[in-house]
Amino acid sequence: MTASGDTARKMPTSNRTQGGGAVFKDKEKPEHVRDSNIVAAKAVADAIRTSLGPRGMDKMIQQGNGDVTITNDGATILKQMQVLHPAAKMLVELSKAQDIEAGDGTTSVCVIAGSLLDACRKLLNRGIHPTTISESFQRAAHKAIEILEGISKPIDLNDREYLVKSASTSLNSKVVSQYSSLLGPMAVDCVLKVVDSLEDDQVDLRNVKIVKKLGGVVEDSTLIDGIVLDQKTKNVGGPSKIEKAKIALIQFCISPPKTDMENQVIISDYTQMDRVLKEERAYILNIVKQIKKAGCNVLLIQKSILRDAVSDLALHFFAKMKILVVSDIERDDIEFLSKTLGTRPIASLDHVIQEHLATADLVEEIPVGTDKIVKITGIEKKFKTVTVLMRGSNKLVLDEADRSLHDALCVIRCLVKKRAVIAGGGVPEIEVHLRLMEHAQKLSGMDAYCFQAFADAMEVIPYTLSENAGLNPIETVTELRNRHANGELNAGINVRKGCITNIEDESVLQPLLVSTSAITLATETVRSILKIDDIITATGH
Repeated sequence: MTASGDTARKMPTSNRTQGGGAVFKDKEKPEHVRDSNIVAAKAVADAIRTSLGPRGMDKMIQQGNGDVTITNDGATILKQMQVLHPAAKMLVELSKAQDIEAGDGTTSVCVIAGSLLDACRKLLNRGIHPTTISESFQRAAHKAIEILEGISKPIDLNDREYLVKSASTSLNSKVVSQYSSLLGPMAVDCVLKVVDSLEDDQVDLRNVKIVKKLGGVVEDSTLIDGIVLDQKTKNVGGPSKIEKAKIALIQFCISPPKTDMENQVIISDYTQMDRVLKEERAYILNIVKQIKKAGCNVLLIQKSILRDAVSDLALHFFAKMKILVVSDIERDDIEFLSKTLGTRPIASLDHVIQEHLATADLVEEIPVGTDKIVKITGIEKKFKTVTVLMRGSNKLVLDEADRSLHDALCVIRCLVKKRAVIAGGGVPEIEVHLRLMEHAQKLSGMDAYCFQAFADAMEVIPYTLSENAGLNPIETVTELRNRHANGELNAGINVRKGCITNIEDESVLQPLLVSTSAITLATETVRSILKIDDIITATGH
C-alpha cells in the first residue's frame, strides 16, 4: 500500500525504499484480521454452547424450504447453519471432522475451540507472538493426551455392561434421552453383530441400515437380523408371505423394450396392433418363465429411470405363478442387499440361474403403522449386517432418534477402535487442567504462560455443564477442582442430583477417543486460525 506524499514525509527514513518512494507498512492489519477471525469463530462456538450436556437446550432449525429440524447435536446444528465468515466456517469443518473421527463430542469440540481462541486473544494482548502460542499449544495438547491416557481404563469388548453404559451416556444428552435404556443396548448389539471378530479394530457402519417408519413410538423400534425393505410388494393377488424363499436381485426391466430416442410407430390397421400386443405378451411371458424356471419365488427389482421396472402384464403373470415381487429398490441399497443376501445383482436375463439365487427362511409383507414393509429373515449365506426398524410419533422425533442412534453406534465404534474409557461429567477436562497447571510450574518463559492459558481454557466444559444444569458454575467448578486436587479422580458433575459425586458409580462413561480427538482437532483448528494474518478475496474466473 503506497502512502501519499504527506504520509511519506512524516515517516522515518528507515521505512523508505531505496528508490526514494515511500512504502507504508500497516502493522495494525494482521491484528485486526486475527481479532475478527477469533470473534467470528467464538460466536459460532457460543451459539451451540447452550446445547452441551444432558441438561443442554435444543435448537430448532428452519430451512429455506420450510423444513424444521429439532436437535442438540453439534454437527447437525452447524451443518445446517448458514455461516458466512471464513474463519467461522473452519469451526463447522471442525465439528464435521470430529463427527467422522469419533461420531460424538461434536458440541464439546467447538466449545473447547472457542475457549482456546479466547485464551489466544488474552495471550496476544500480552504481546506474545502467534507462532509462539501456536507451538506451545501443540505441546500442551500432546501433554493433555498423555494425561488422559494415564487416567483411562482399558475395557474388554466381551464386557457388554461397560459398552451399554458408554452408549447410554452418549444418548443422555439427546432429545430422545428417555429411550436410552432401549437405544443403548440396541447400538451395542448392532456393532457386535457387524464387527468381524473381537480382535478387529475397525467397524464399517454402512453394514448397519436404519429404516425409518412414521407411526408408533420410539420404544417400538426393533433390531432385525435380516433385511427390511421400505417398499411394498407389487403384485395384487399374488402371495404376501413365502417360506423357504429363493430370492433373485435383478437390475434389468421386465417391461416392453423402448428405444433410447423419441420415436413414433404408425400402425395402419388393427391386425398390426394385435401383432404388437401379441409380441409384447410373448416377450414378457418368456422373461417370466425363465425366472420361474430358475426356481425363483421372490424377485427384488432395482428402480429404473428410463422405463417402468416392471409392467402390469408382468405383475399379472408373476401373481399367477405365485412369485412375490418388490420393485423400485433404490440403487444405493443394492450394495447392502447383495452383501446381506450373499448374492450378486443379476444384470441380464441369461444370468438368472439357480446358483445366483439367495436363500431365506421367510419373506413376508407386514403392516407398520399406516404403511407396509417387506421383511426378509433367516438368510442362509448372510454377511455380517443388521437392520434397525426405527419408529417415531412424528418426523422430528424420528429424525432425531436416527441421529442419536448413529451417535451411539459411533461411540461403540470408538471403543472397538481404541479400547479404553474415561469418566464423563467434566472429569477429563478438570484433570487435564490441574495436571497441566502443575506441569506449567516447571516450565520457564513464554511456554509457562501458554500452558497455563491452555489449562484454563479446558475448564470451559465443566463450567458449561454446570451452567446448563442451572447450578452455580463458579462454585461447582471450584469444588470440582478442589476434590480432584485431593486425589478424587472420578469426582464429576452429576447434573441429575445437582452436585459433585463419584461419576463412575453413576455409569457416566465415554470412550477415550472422543476426548483425545476433541482436544487434538480443536488445537489444530485454533492453530490454523491463529496463523492467519490476512484475508484475501480471490477474483472469480
